[in-house]
Amino acid sequence: MAQTNNEGETFGEWVLAQKDREGAIADLVSAAKADRAFPRRGNPDDVRKRLNEMQADGDMHAVVDDAETDWLSC
Repeated sequence: MAQTNNEGETFGEWVLAQKDREGAIADLVSAAKADRAFPRRGNPDDVRKRLNEMQADGDMHAVVDDAETDWLSC
């Protein structure tokens, strides 16, 4: 079973649902929506793996760390 937050959302689903976010998390959301291979049912490590495959810069990995904290608090 996929890891979910208290709302029952996987990390990937949660990222895609963050429509009104600003700043760096908004950049992550935009990138996720544009990427057909984004792990929608994935956990934070799946997203990090995808970022590695896409050769994303280190700043985006830090954004995933921040987003993971937000996701877990939901």
